[in-house]
Amino acid sequence: MCFDLDSSPPIPVISGAAVSHDDLVLETKDGNRFVAFAAMSDEPNGVGVVILPDVRGLYRFYEELALRFAERGYAALAFDYFGRTAGVEKRDDDFEYMPHVQQTTPEGVMADVAAAVEYLRKQGIGRIVTVGFCFGGRYSWLAAAGGHGLRGAIGFYGRPAEAIDRAGEISAPILALQAGDDQHITADDNAAFERALTDAGVEHELVTYDGAPHSFFDRKQEEFADASEDAWKRVLAFIDQHV
Repeated sequence: MCFDLDSSPPIPVISGAAVSHDDLVLETKDGNRFVAFAAMSDEPNGVGVVILPDVRGLYRFYEELALRFAERGYAALAFDYFGRTAGVEKRDDDFEYMPHVQQTTPEGVMADVAAAVEYLRKQGIGRIVTVGFCFGGRYSWLAAAGGHGLRGAIGFYGRPAEAIDRAGEISAPILALQAGDDQHITADDNAAFERALTDAGVEHELVTYDGAPHSFFDRKQEEFADASEDAWKRVLAFIDQHV
C-alpha cells in the first residue's frame, strides 16, 4: 500500500478555480465495467491526464489529485483496477484489496487504460499523459508501450522490471520519480532502468530523491516536503514539454 487513507496530495489548492467532477462507470472493449473519477476544468488547456493509483485502487487521494490537475487546466481521470473482481460498487475503508490485486493482469490493466484514454478523447482531449504511483507507476510506464498514443508517461516509485524488459516498445517519453530510501526498489534497479531506456533510444528523466521513502509524495510526510514540491514541479514541466 502506498498512502494511508487520510493522506492527501502535497499540492496547493488553487482557490476559486472553476472545476467540475463526476463519478463514472467506464467499459472496456472486452466488456469489463469499472469505476473512475473525472475532473474537468472550465478553462481547459486541451491536455488530459490518466491517473493510475497504487495497489488499493481508486480512493480519495487520487480523486483529490485529479482535482488538483483540473484546477490547473488539465482534464484528469483516475480509475480503479478491480471492476473484474470487485464490481463497481462504492467500497468502505476496510476493503481487502490484495486478493483483487493478485487477480489483475497486464492485459486487463491496459484495457482499462485504453478505455480511460478513449473517454478523454471523446471529450475532445487529444494530448494525453499517464501518471501512476507504485503499482500504477509501473503500469504508467508500461502504458507507453501499449499503443495508446500517449505523449508521455510518469511514474512515482514504480518497480521498473517489466518496463526494462519492454523498453524497446516504449513510444513516449518517460519520467521516473524514485525514492532513494525505497525498501523494494534499489539504486541498481533504477540504474538498469536508465540503461535500458538509453539503449532503446527512449527520451527519459529518472530522478531519485535521496533519503526519501516509498510514498513520500504525501502532505503528511512533512520531512520530505521539498522532495514533493520538486516532484510536482517536474511533473508539470514534463507535461508542458511533451504535449
